[in-house]
Amino acid sequence: MSQPEYVIDQMISAKSIAARIEALAREIRTAFAGTEKLVVVGLLRGSFVFIADLVRELDLPVEVDFLEASSYGEAMESSREVRILKDLRGQIAGRDVLLVEDIVDTGFTLDHVVKLLQSRNPKRLETIALLDKPTRREVDVKATWTGFEIPDEFVVGYGIDYGQRDRNLPYIGKVRFTEPAAG
Repeated sequence: MSQPEYVIDQMISAKSIAARIEALAREIRTAFAGTEKLVVVGLLRGSFVFIADLVRELDLPVEVDFLEASSYGEAMESSREVRILKDLRGQIAGRDVLLVEDIVDTGFTLDHVVKLLQSRNPKRLETIALLDKPTRREVDVKATWTGFEIPDEFVVGYGIDYGQRDRNLPYIGKVRFTEPAAG
């Protein structure tokens, strides 16, 4: 099935993202000062660009691990059924953990993954999301830190995709669907 045609309007510039990540990293460094090692867990696939930039700004000993969860598949709407597609490689029991999410929308994925990680007895578990759409929330969950609060728009870029496209954009863009040309 082919995707509808669309254009992308820049919503958050690469420069704004970089500046916000620097500010967030300062807060995280303060919050986790004195940690033996911070386990930074990225939720794949959308968080990979964000996590790469974030950990480079953290002046802390870090270990990076990934967990892949899905409630969307190729769709634009959440199925509300969260599936773990790839689990952590390492153990987090007794360790400081920062869970990195690209976008909190309905909240189902973040809520599910936080409960899963809490069941593994970390010393401390905090969360960070690059983007937050509070108007879409269906589950009462909030990230400890948020990069940007955005309206209910479909977005791509900076790791976030539409049908595996546009993850490589250096900014966050709003998707605007266009009518196909009459032919």
